[in-house]
Amino acid sequence: MKPARTRPLAEGDLVERTRHYLDAGGTELAARFFETAVSVLRSAEEMPGIGSPVLGEIVGIPGLRRVGVDGFPCGWFYLERSDHLDVVRLLADRQDLELILGDTT
Repeated sequence: MKPARTRPLAEGDLVERTRHYLDAGGTELAARFFETAVSVLRSAEEMPGIGSPVLGEIVGIPGLRRVGVDGFPCGWFYLERSDHLDVVRLLADRQDLELILGDTT
């Protein structure tokens, strides 16, 4: 197991996305999103290789992985370090990922 260390931007993303779902669908939807997002991140801690490296390769960041939040159009982006997961962002699929992640290392 490698514990997740979320960067401040990733923490802010989680708050922002949760607020978005609160505004869009109410308390139940926001709670379901938050719980699912945290659960997915815990799964990545248990199995760091679960995230796909494809988007990392596309944006030119070796080792960057993405694991999707089940049922929601977004995902966690992280780098696997020797002793932890460096959680960079939680981004919606429709965002300009290449622009946002361009200076992530």
